[in-house]
Amino acid sequence: MFTKQVADHLRYYVYRLIDPRNGETFYIGKGTNNRVFAHVRGELDSDADVLTDKLQRIRDIRVDGFDVAQVIHRHGMDETTAFEVEAALIDAYPEATNTVGGRASDERGLMHANQIVERYEAKEAVFQHKAVLININRTATERESVYEAVRYAWKIDPKKAAKAEIVLAVIQGLIVGVFVAEKWMAATPANFPGTLADRPGRSGFVGHEAPEEIVKLYLRKRVPVSMRKKGAANPVKYAF
Repeated sequence: MFTKQVADHLRYYVYRLIDPRNGETFYIGKGTNNRVFAHVRGELDSDADVLTDKLQRIRDIRVDGFDVAQVIHRHGMDETTAFEVEAALIDAYPEATNTVGGRASDERGLMHANQIVERYEAKEAVFQHKAVLININRTATERESVYEAVRYAWKIDPKKAAKAEIVLAVIQGLIVGVFVAEKWMAATPANFPGTLADRPGRSGFVGHEAPEEIVKLYLRKRVPVSMRKKGAANPVKYAF
């Protein structure tokens, strides 16, 4: 635990939680005072849907007779700077269990140089169809198809989503997939075979890739600036 004297010097800091059994970083966060220790004390488990993986790792480490390693990466920062450092580290450690990317990761996060060029040179999409736009994690597409990454499971109004003619998968402001949702359903293993658990309050869809003439209108186009609200956390947007 940090004393007040130490905490006053730290101000805002960014930290990593490390599994001592394999050296893997499994969580990245920012905070003040003694936040870095609060995870291990189980004080930050109010949202089980978000923190289950992290808390399970902490329990497993303890069962094996080890303590979580805690590293302060940068300290003495204001909150705005801490957000930036946290976001950069989340990009740098994709194995971390953070389920939400760092601030502005969709806008200014990790990209290859050619992706930077494509993003800023891409033409802006002009919507000719009612669309649901869903921001997906870039690393998710390294494990599965864009369709699998975008169809499950989101905090979304299925009745409103059903009014859309197309679903657009978006990575860092660039449209990378265009689909037609045949049906929106609750995110359960029964509705989505192969998934491991119910996701209460979330939904997904079954569908197919949109017809080629529609795909050409949107694929690799840039989401309009007016739709990319700075600091917005909700990955779902509507174009109707």
